[in-house]
Amino acid sequence: MIRRCFLLLAVPALLLLAACGSSAETGAAGPKSATTPRFIDGGVPAFQARLASLRGRPVVVNQWASWCGPCRYEFPFFAASAKKYRGRVAFLGVDSRDSREDAEAFVRDNPVPYEHFFDPEAEIARTFRGGRAWPTTAFYSSDGELVFTRAGGYADQEQLDAEIEKYALG
Repeated sequence: MIRRCFLLLAVPALLLLAACGSSAETGAAGPKSATTPRFIDGGVPAFQARLASLRGRPVVVNQWASWCGPCRYEFPFFAASAKKYRGRVAFLGVDSRDSREDAEAFVRDNPVPYEHFFDPEAEIARTFRGGRAWPTTAFYSSDGELVFTRAGGYADQEQLDAEIEKYALG
């Protein structure tokens, strides 16, 4: 009787695990390659240099961490907006108070088409009034001036896009 109960529980669990497969996606060309996301070191000077290099375009900066639930929730919104506004708005990520290993794994699993700064002590985040709440989003004008900082996450794609239109493009 115990053996039968074990089998009744074990078999569905094994089938479920088998159906999930591995984390590598496969397609006609074989396994999807895992690329290492681009993280920039160098702290505040490197961040300021990158902002200066983007002058002429507005910039949206998303401060996030892999351990942050709201950050994880809104990450796909930033991926979509970066694609939607490509060429008109630049995007940067700032991973604050996080382990590098966890951050790189998160971005590998949730890719976005822009680079990130590794900010272990939230020093970069403090330059745009971040580092107090996760996530935080900063909007810079095409002249490189900080226009607006939003503490907290976005509830949906429309909310993020509305703020991009207002503070980055408006």
